[in-house]
Amino acid sequence: MNVREEYAGRFNRTLQRIAGNLERHLEDHLKSIVRVDRISARAKSIERFVSKSEKSYGAKAKYDDPLNQIQDQIGARIITFYLTDVEKVKSEIERYYRPIESRDLIPESDAEFGYVGKHYILILPPDVIEGDMVKSDVPEFFELQIKTLFQHAWSEANHDLGYKPDGAPLSSDEKRRLAFTAAQAWGADRMFDELFRERSS
Repeated sequence: MNVREEYAGRFNRTLQRIAGNLERHLEDHLKSIVRVDRISARAKSIERFVSKSEKSYGAKAKYDDPLNQIQDQIGARIITFYLTDVEKVKSEIERYYRPIESRDLIPESDAEFGYVGKHYILILPPDVIEGDMVKSDVPEFFELQIKTLFQHAWSEANHDLGYKPDGAPLSSDEKRRLAFTAAQAWGADRMFDELFRERSS
């Protein structure tokens, strides 16, 4: 059986059920935070998993055991209204879940604008695993992203626009325009957060 067939079996038998359970689990633990726009969890699609499993560094495959090495077979996302709420969500997540990796994704240079978000790799809580699930189907970890509405909207549009179907690279002008929209999203996040803080004080 090849990687596609093995993952498809795992996806259909178990991963989609775990994703639904995890979404409800997150909602339960975050219900006290009022400015959360949405919480979602999903199993990585078969096509995306296979594509990721085939990545390489030159002639060397990135994964020699993708079914056990790829950590985002289950991915969750929490979208908040304001930057202030991201910090509140982070505190709750670190209170209830066990992180093995935590990263703040920001542009490399202070003069650049681009993708921003909080990413975790967390141990999958046993509460979301049902008794009849095949043990070997259940991943150890899940990925969680926390973003504001503006960070989420920009990253979704950037992903859609930044990867042309024919694989042609972005032109310099297109890159500048995407950076400009990132700067606008960055500024809007800060303006809304400042207004929220002023109105709440």
